[in-house]
This record gives sequence, structure tokens and C-alpha cells, in this order.
Amino acid sequence: MKKAEEGDHFDWIVSGNHSARRLAIDGPLLVSNRRFGDNRGYFVETYNERDFAAIGILERFVQDNHSYSAERGTIRGLHFQIPPQAQAKLVRVVRGAVLDIVVDIRRSSSTFGKHVAVELTAHNGLQLFVPVGFAHGFCTLEPETEVAYKVTEFYNPELERSIAWDDPDLELPWPVDRNSVVLSDKDRRAPRLKEAPILFS
Repeated sequence: MKKAEEGDHFDWIVSGNHSARRLAIDGPLLVSNRRFGDNRGYFVETYNERDFAAIGILERFVQDNHSYSAERGTIRGLHFQIPPQAQAKLVRVVRGAVLDIVVDIRRSSSTFGKHVAVELTAHNGLQLFVPVGFAHGFCTLEPETEVAYKVTEFYNPELERSIAWDDPDLELPWPVDRNSVVLSDKDRRAPRLKEAPILFS
């Protein structure tokens, strides 16, 4: 599957200090937060339940996670959690940079198997909302990269699933080759999407 058509033509929806824009696949949202800067640096509100509801993110988040990757070219993914504790995520980079990719794994979707890719950096401050029904992964573009994300269900290792980062059917634009990529053993063993059971309708 190929990347969905670019969604740059979608308008930003604004509420308070936050704005969101649809991407080429229905569901994921790119979120921007207003920064207030002065001679000391800046302050930013990264989440506000009222304003996020107004820009289209109604989900309730129950857990915050933080990952650190020492090396450039580290891939984490593609991960998701299945029902009854399927997770939506709100992802941001607090240090460094990543190429963040989400893949539509809803079998009945017209964009099943397609993806969108967004560069999230500590500098641009963008966040990516990943709804239920999508596999998520990222590749670090800089060493010493830290990613923080909120999730809507508690982690359950018995319900955690993965799809191969290098599934040839997905044609994902990872900015690293397979000889230098840094992976966990679990991600190396992940199956291709076509081998996965129907998990999301």
C-alpha cells in the first residue's frame, strides 16, 4: 500500500491555544499548540481537555508514557493494542526529532493499509493524534530523542500487537536502511499486515 494523498488542503480548526488539521486519512489529526515566548524561553500548554474536544479530540486519556532512544535510526513500531483495551494516542517529541507514521488497519476502511507520515520535533512542537484502528511507529532522526505520548487505555501486554516495520506491502518511507536500523527483538519478529487477523472493522 502507498501513502495516502497529502492532506495539506485541510483547514486548521482553532480553539484557545490549540489547533488541529485533518490529514489524508480520516481519523489522525495534526495538532499545533501556541507558544508564549520571552527572554527566558517559552511556555506551552500541551493539552487542554475543553479545547481538544473543540478541535475534534474527545477521547479521555488515562496514562502518559515517555520513551528515550539513544541512537539515530531507532524504529519503535508498528504497535497497537486490540479491543477491549484498544488505545488512541497523542504523540509529541520533547527532545530531538522523529518521522512518525500511522497505518490504517481498519479492514472496512477505503484507506486500509495506507499511511500518513509526519515529522515531529522538539523544535516544531507538533503533536499527532492517533485514533483507535491505526498502527503507530516512529523512527528517530536525531540521537538522544525523547517521545512523550498520552493513551486512552491502560497498557495490557496480553493485548499488545505489532506489524512488521518493513512490511513490503505498506511501502513505508523509513529514513533508514535495514542494515543500520536499531530495533527491539519483538519488533524484528512482528508479522506482516496481511498475516494479522481482522482486529478492527
